Amino acid sequence: METLVVVGLGNPGPDYAGTRHNIGFAVAHLLADRLKARPYETTRTYASWSARIEAHESKSLVLLTPLTFMNASGEALAEYRERHGLTAAQVLVVVDDIYLPLGQIRLRARGGDGGHNGLTSVEESLGSMDYARLRVGVGEVEAGRELVDHVLSGFAPKEKAALEGALAQAGDATLLWAREGIVAAMNRFNARPRTERENAPDGER
Repeated sequence: METLVVVGLGNPGPDYAGTRHNIGFAVAHLLADRLKARPYETTRTYASWSARIEAHESKSLVLLTPLTFMNASGEALAEYRERHGLTAAQVLVVVDDIYLPLGQIRLRARGGDGGHNGLTSVEESLGSMDYARLRVGVGEVEAGRELVDHVLSGFAPKEKAALEGALAQAGDATLLWAREGIVAAMNRFNARPRTERENAPDGER
């Protein structure tokens, strides 16, 4: 049976729960609830859940959240790979993106880290940029505000509807990736007009 791995990036612990940087965790947890995934494995570097992909008896899905901090997310993948084997083609990484408006998502089949330390760590662990990634918009940093303060902040009440919509879309996009592949998911969920900033290559954003 083929196993696909969805890695939701974030920081562990209650101090970071619900922050913009932890939107990858939120997508993984949403999918675990939606799929009624069973607890699979918890190690020193990750917690994971497993579910069968509907209509695909030959595929299973592992939802993995690193228990390392964001900058060391690749350690979780390294330990998973040591235990179970793993190739870049099996992986979809879900990550926050400050260059996408809140409520918008963007899929990529491969690419650079775009300055995101979590993706940098994942790339180093896999030794490849050829893994799929799902970027979930958390909104740009306001003028005069530090980046770290923005990504480690929670969402305002007025952002709730956009956040819930983005999480639902990200869940749908992840399942389509698992069932039909990254091209099908990109064709469906990347259809919105792109801004000039979004048109920049991943490594330049």
